[in-house]
Amino acid sequence: MSFSMKKISYKMILLVLLVAALGAGSLGVQASASAAPATSSRLPDQPYEAADVDDAVQLTAFIDGIMKVHMDIYKIPGAVISVVKDGKILLGKGYGHSNIEEGSLVNPETDMFRIASTTKLFTWTAVMQLVEQGKIDLDTDVNTYLKTLKIPKTYSEPITMRHLMTHTAGFEEGGLGYQITTDPKKLPVSISETLSKHMLARVMPPGEMAAYSNYGAALAGLIVEEVSGIAYNDYIQQNIFDPLDMKYATVQEPIPAALKPNEVQGYARENGTFVAKPPTFEGGFRPAGSASVSALDMAHFMLAHLQDGRYGDTQMLKPETTKLMHSPAFQFDKRMPGMDLGFYELQMNDIRVISHGGADTLFNTELYLLPEQQIGIFVSYSGGDGGAAASGLAKAFVDRYYPKKDAKQPPVSAELASSVQKYAGSYQFTRRNHTDIDKFYSFMSQISITAAGEQLSIGSGAEQQLYVPIEPDIFQEVGGTQQIAFRTDESGKVTHLLLDFLPSMPLERTPLIDRNKFWFPLLGLSAALFITALLGFAYRRREIKAMPGVQKWAVRLSAATAAWALATCVATFVVVLNMALLDRLSRITLSLNLYLFMPIILLGLTLAIIAVSVMAWKNKYWTVLKRVHYSLVALSAVVLSVFFFHWNLLGWQLG
Repeated sequence: MSFSMKKISYKMILLVLLVAALGAGSLGVQASASAAPATSSRLPDQPYEAADVDDAVQLTAFIDGIMKVHMDIYKIPGAVISVVKDGKILLGKGYGHSNIEEGSLVNPETDMFRIASTTKLFTWTAVMQLVEQGKIDLDTDVNTYLKTLKIPKTYSEPITMRHLMTHTAGFEEGGLGYQITTDPKKLPVSISETLSKHMLARVMPPGEMAAYSNYGAALAGLIVEEVSGIAYNDYIQQNIFDPLDMKYATVQEPIPAALKPNEVQGYARENGTFVAKPPTFEGGFRPAGSASVSALDMAHFMLAHLQDGRYGDTQMLKPETTKLMHSPAFQFDKRMPGMDLGFYELQMNDIRVISHGGADTLFNTELYLLPEQQIGIFVSYSGGDGGAAASGLAKAFVDRYYPKKDAKQPPVSAELASSVQKYAGSYQFTRRNHTDIDKFYSFMSQISITAAGEQLSIGSGAEQQLYVPIEPDIFQEVGGTQQIAFRTDESGKVTHLLLDFLPSMPLERTPLIDRNKFWFPLLGLSAALFITALLGFAYRRREIKAMPGVQKWAVRLSAATAAWALATCVATFVVVLNMALLDRLSRITLSLNLYLFMPIILLGLTLAIIAVSVMAWKNKYWTVLKRVHYSLVALSAVVLSVFFFHWNLLGWQLG
C-alpha cells in the first residue's frame, strides 16, 4: 500500500496505514493514499493548454524533469515508469540505481520492483477469469468455494466475492507480529493455514461500508487456488504472466533463482545515506502483496485491461468481463469516486481514473488507468517517499495533458451554510482493529473536523484545509478540487465521512470512548495526581515513618501504584507506539512481551489501592483532605486500567 497525503492528510493517514495495515504488502492501499492530491504537482512554467501526449520526445522530457526533481526532493534511490496509450507503449524508462553497491542502473525491461498491494490486481483479474468460466459467482457465499477453512457466520448476510473485491466484507484490520517476515527460511507458507491461524473478526455487516482489507484479498487468492485446483503462484503465472508475455514477473517468494539477478534492491535512508535492507515477504498473505514485476511487463498488463482484456493475440478477459471489472460496484455516494471490482476510482481534472497502489517498508508503487483516454501509467520507487512522488507525478501528468482551468468557487447557499456545524467532530477509519492489540494503533489516527461560519476545517496552521458546501453532504476544498462527502442516517445525523482520494477507506464518527481527545485529559490529570503522590511520599518521609504500620503501608502502596502507572504510560508510548515498523509487523518482540506484564501488574495494584481506600475511609486514616487525595490517586489508577483494557493492552491479545 502506499501513502502520501496532502498536507494534514499525509501524516494522519500514513500513520494509520503504516501501523494498522502494512500487512500483505500493502501500505498502499491498499488503497493508495498516494492518490491524494499532491503539493507542487504543476510545474511553474506549465501552461493550461493541453500538450500532445503522443509526442514521445516531449513526454520523455516531461517525465525526466519530474523524476529528477522528485528523486532529489523525496530521497529516492531508484525508480521506473511505463506509460501506454492506444495499444502501444509510449514510454518505459528507469531512473537511478537498481543496486547502488554494484553501480547497476535501473532497466525498465528486466529490473523487477516489488509492487506490494498492486499485486491485488493480479488476484482480482484471476477471480474474474474464473467468474467468466462460471466457476465463481460474484454474489454467492464465499464459504461455498472454501474447502480448508470457513468464515464464521457472524451476520445473517454471507460474505460474497463482490464484497471481497470492493473491500466491503466487514473484516477488521490486523497484522501485529505476523503480517510480514524478512526470513526466507519461513517460506513457503500455506495461504489456508495462515488465514486460519490469523482469522480476523467480522465487525460490520457485508456490503454496508468499505474497509480496505488485506485479509479479504488473501482470502480471494485462496478461493482462486481452491476453485481452480492450481496453487496460487502457478495460477497467476500460467493464466496472467505467461499469456501476457510478462517474462520478468512473479508472485513467488523469494524471487525464483532464475530471476534473482533482476531483483531491485530496496533502500532506507539512514544518516544521510542509502542503506540496503532485506526484502519483506508476505507469506500466506501473498495474494495481497507478493509480486515483483518489471515496468515493461506491467505495461503489457495495463494494455490488456485497456483493450477489453486483450493483449496481442491473447484474450486475458472477455470484453464484457473487463467492462464489469472496471465499473462501479460500491459507492459511498454516487457523486463521489467509488470502488470497482478490484480497482478504486479517482477523479483528476474531471477525468475518471481507476487505480491501485502498493507500498511496503521499502517500495512504493502506483498504477493508474484512464479508460476513456486509453492511457495507463505504472510507476515504482525503491525507497524514499515514493508515495508523495507518485501522486505528484500523476497530478502533473493530468494537469499537462488534460488540464482543467480553475473554476470559480460556486456561492454557498444559505441553506447549506446553516447546516455546516453538524459535520464537525472526530472521525476514525473503518479500516482498523477491534479485538486485538492492533486496536491501540488507531488511537492516534483520527481526523478532527471543525466548523467556522460556512466552512469546515481539517488541520491547523500551514497544514489547514478549508472546505465549503457545494451540495447536500458534499464539500469542496477552498482553492482546490479535493472533495469530501458525508453520510447521514434517517434522522439526519452524520455517521460517516469519505475523502475523495480514498474511496476504499471511509471514516465513521468516533464514539466518545475511542476519542484521543477524551483520553488525553484523563491521562494527563491522572499523571498529575500520580506525580503529587510521589512528591508527597518523598517530602513526607518522616511523617510517614511515624505512622501506624497499616497506614504506612497504605501510603507506600499509593506511591508504588503511582510510580508503576507512570512507568507503564511511558512504556506504552515508547515500547508499543514507537516500535519499529518492521518489528511490529513481523514478530512479537521481547520488549513487547515484557511490556504486557506492566498493565497486568498495574491492575493488581489498582485493585489493592481501591481496597485500601475503602479501609482508609472506614477507619479514618489521616485527614479528610489526605483521604480524598488518596482516593483520587486510586481513581486515577482505575482510569489507566480502563484505558489499557479498552485499547486491548491488558493481557496478550495478539492476533
